Amino acid sequence: MKYFKNTSWLFGEKILRMIVGLFVGVWVARYLGPEQFGLFSYAQSFVGLFTAIATLGLDGIVVRELVKDESRRDELIGTAFWLKVMGAFGVLLILAIAVNFTSNDSYTNTLVFIIASATIFQSFNVIDFYFQSKVLSRYVVYANVISLLISSIVKVTLILNEAPLIAFAWVILFDSFVLACGFIYFYIKNNSTFNMWNLTFKKETALSLLKDSWPLILSGIVISIYMKIDQVMIKEMLDNEAVGQYAAAVRISELWYFIPMVIASSLFPAIINAKKQSEELYYSRLQKLYDLMVWMAIAIALPMTFLSDWVVGLLYGEQYNQAGSVLMIHIWAGIFVFLGVASGKWLLTENLQIFSTINTSIGAVVNIVLNYILIKEIGVVGAAWATLISYFVAAYLSLLFWNKTRINFLNLSKSLLFIRIFNVKKND
Repeated sequence: MKYFKNTSWLFGEKILRMIVGLFVGVWVARYLGPEQFGLFSYAQSFVGLFTAIATLGLDGIVVRELVKDESRRDELIGTAFWLKVMGAFGVLLILAIAVNFTSNDSYTNTLVFIIASATIFQSFNVIDFYFQSKVLSRYVVYANVISLLISSIVKVTLILNEAPLIAFAWVILFDSFVLACGFIYFYIKNNSTFNMWNLTFKKETALSLLKDSWPLILSGIVISIYMKIDQVMIKEMLDNEAVGQYAAAVRISELWYFIPMVIASSLFPAIINAKKQSEELYYSRLQKLYDLMVWMAIAIALPMTFLSDWVVGLLYGEQYNQAGSVLMIHIWAGIFVFLGVASGKWLLTENLQIFSTINTSIGAVVNIVLNYILIKEIGVVGAAWATLISYFVAAYLSLLFWNKTRINFLNLSKSLLFIRIFNVKKND
């Protein structure tokens, strides 16, 4: 019940963020228009390419160490905090170099550095790790909801007062500051013996954490490139308005991606328990999870294919007239996102996480190459096709390449080809 309540808090926060984020996000997009919204989205995506460096892959590692030995709480939180601060300044330094290789003007670079500065305050999410280790995520939810509501009110106020684009970049920085304050408040409130001076940095602890986290840093960088490179390439190859059209469609398409994460996390214990009992039960439950993922993804993608223009027109207005065509294609990438999340649990159970990084790297390369070819040929729709194909390769096809993952490729194929769903062959 303790874990169920903890998950329920997180799920509720995701639903609220989705609803409020969609409403306010659409209003911001309509207010800014495709060109300014495209520039805003580009700046966020460009920063997103490098933010994995600031996280240093520490999230799960610190939680694990806190669970193992709570007596090291202050040492672990203090060390992780200062590592993240150094990582944040490292990101700013790398961005200062990277912008010289773009076609950005000074205004665009200003947006980039304002948004990137938020990574400094994101260092305080080490407090989130503590609450995760204590299964007290409701305090994290409190902080997130307060931050979400305040930033939403500020955005609406900016719209009503016809504020310039740069003001919305400052909101991202302000939002991270408010969230950091919320984390600090709830951490102090739940630790009567808290003493700030106990949060020390220890070199030995830092080296130990980084020794475990460096593969996750590489994985995070690959995933960031994979998820953000399309909008950066559209801006460099086309223009800001094209980025706005694409970003509007992607926000609707990716709106659903929290669903497989919540379901897979909830069912993960049942899958692990099944493996302890028998291989047959283990793979039977996995297959049912894959079937469920395919059905849900199709249930979202199919109607959206026919209603994409209407949905985009309803939400964003006529000025985003190209976004419907992008959404019609991009929405089908959800099938491989849903299956990829479920398949990732299998890789974790089998201790084959390295293949997740390898396969994602393959997908990132495919994505970059296809974006370069297709954007040049067919514009923003080409970026949508590049995303769909690269997700297909990373989450599904690449499993065929390795002996250890080939069995999961076959299991995913059963769901994708509806072998089990339509009883073409006898159910397991």
